[in-house]
Amino acid sequence: MATITLGGNEISTSGQLPKEGEKAPDFKLKAQDLSTKSLSDFKGSRVILNIFPSIDTNVCATSVRKFNEKATDLENTKVLCISRDTPFAQKRFADDEGTDKVINLSDVIDGSFGKTYGVTMTSGAMEGFHSRAVVVLDEEGNVIHSQQVPEIADEPDYLSALKTLL
Repeated sequence: MATITLGGNEISTSGQLPKEGEKAPDFKLKAQDLSTKSLSDFKGSRVILNIFPSIDTNVCATSVRKFNEKATDLENTKVLCISRDTPFAQKRFADDEGTDKVINLSDVIDGSFGKTYGVTMTSGAMEGFHSRAVVVLDEEGNVIHSQQVPEIADEPDYLSALKTLL
């Protein structure tokens, strides 16, 4: 379990992020076209998992926009933006914002991704949503960087995540 904050109020998560050097756990998430995507669909590519509570909040939307902007410069890299939002909400955002360099994936069906990756918030006003985190994987699905953002209202450390891929 990790302890993070929202506006200074402590919140617990369901576990810990995968650690550097570990194999990232597989997952099944819904894409905008309602197909199911798993980690194995991205094998051979480097992967950034941009995990957040909801696309309809300012900081979450900003993280999607910033990773979308940076994705154009990253060779052999996929950015997966993962939340509990419905695929329909994610598609609306992507269409409105033109964020076509990232892949939005939804954990709305059963929340299993959040539990497996330890990011489901288990207390506080946002209980059940994902905490804000970034996990970077190499081409073989090994974790090379992870960050559990300590304050939900803060953006992730983009530079640290991206530096692992340069």
